[in-house]
Amino acid sequence: MGHIATSVWIICYFVVLLGLSAYGLHRYTMIYLYWKHSRRKPEPDSHFKQLPKVTVQLPIFNELYVVRRLIKAVANIDYPKDLLQIQILDDSLDETRAICREEADKLIARGFDVELIHRSDRTGFKAGALEKGMESASGEYIYILDADFVPEPEVLHDMIHYFTNEKVGMIQTRWGHLNKTFSILTRVQALFLDGHLAVEQTARSRSGRFFNFNGTAGIWRKTCIDDAGGWEHDTLTEDLDLSYRAQMKGWKFIYLKDVVTPAELPPTMDGFKSQQHRWAKGSVQTCLKMLGPIWRSDLPRMVKFEATAHLTANFAYLLLILLCVLVNPAMHPETGWVRTVLLDIPIFFATSVSVALFYITAQIAINPSPMKWLREILYLPVLLALGIGMSINNGKAVIEALLGKESDFVRTPKYGEQKKRSGVRKSKYRALKSVAPAFEIAFFLYFSYLVIDAVARGHWFGVPFLALFQIGFFLVAYGSMRQLLPSFILGTVEPDEPALGL
Repeated sequence: MGHIATSVWIICYFVVLLGLSAYGLHRYTMIYLYWKHSRRKPEPDSHFKQLPKVTVQLPIFNELYVVRRLIKAVANIDYPKDLLQIQILDDSLDETRAICREEADKLIARGFDVELIHRSDRTGFKAGALEKGMESASGEYIYILDADFVPEPEVLHDMIHYFTNEKVGMIQTRWGHLNKTFSILTRVQALFLDGHLAVEQTARSRSGRFFNFNGTAGIWRKTCIDDAGGWEHDTLTEDLDLSYRAQMKGWKFIYLKDVVTPAELPPTMDGFKSQQHRWAKGSVQTCLKMLGPIWRSDLPRMVKFEATAHLTANFAYLLLILLCVLVNPAMHPETGWVRTVLLDIPIFFATSVSVALFYITAQIAINPSPMKWLREILYLPVLLALGIGMSINNGKAVIEALLGKESDFVRTPKYGEQKKRSGVRKSKYRALKSVAPAFEIAFFLYFSYLVIDAVARGHWFGVPFLALFQIGFFLVAYGSMRQLLPSFILGTVEPDEPALGL
């Protein structure tokens, strides 16, 4: 029975690591494609002699701390007033409604074409608001901005001329980070997002593969949205869903890595987890909806394979959870050297090294100065640990999507710009709560035992690996629990006390 159990364990361990390695090898592919096409920057075919009309859509729901900043930034966009329509799509239930009305009236008095739309119900959530706005949108092109974004004045001129190619359906800009230096958490989030925004999106766009609208900071051709079937709200990632439907219709998307639209990062762990939960669940919902049609289509094989890797990427969190259960080196000590030589070392290069190179590439892509990108990658170990710690939260989202569990569109709380040492502003908005912290604490305790056991046995090779899991689950659990426990246990954040955000 002992040999059978060992064999089953080895097979399970191998299958899990093989799956994780596949996603690691995909990162190498993205790195290769990025560097191969790094000099192939997109250029517009020509320039409009007469600028077209643009509708700016601002989907808003309870954004008390940032909505005024957003509307003022939109008013500062350098574009003719008579060719600009601003739609404030406000579903708010709080004081945000009054602010939207006040700011709308100010813009109207200045000669702007402003339409304030307030829905009595939130059917479809953000997708429903965008769909409602489309009914009265007068622009040929639809520029979408979430509440926490601050567009630069020249952004429309940077994008609009690419639409002189009638096959272009959407232009996406890269997100910047308004509050990257606020805390360790925001620095790591910036590093994490830069991998997707600088490497993946650029590689997919320039190599002819499908890539997605990021939900904001991009502009659509209105006829492209209509041709693709419009906004649908049967997933939590309506942007990803519409992107695939549009590209399957033959529309071309362009990604502008060097055009940056700054935005706010969630400064609290619960806000970050809520955002990641929604993105993970929505991507799997889109996967279940779109992967079949993609493979039944006559799209090029490279597009199909990349779409599969893209839409199934969050399944890696389930594999990571399984790895946490199987990783105990004391369970089968007789397999130690076999596992190390045949599995651990190759898998380390396929996974951990690929992650490191992926995020280093992203920082080089946006920070050509070695002094800048070297400073940013010092946070790589924290990113690796945080990614592991998020496996419970995101794995739960994947399972919910697979089981068809419906849930509301839970917005990520916004706080507005804050000083680094002022702590996180007390906000009336709260992120999604779940039982995930209990499991994160359990895994932290489990890996603490494994670290101690490995040290006692002299298994020094495995200690850093196990410690990464231990630290990751601690950081994520602590980040959530510190907002729940009484102040006499964790202490309160005073104005002169630095906020770690973890």
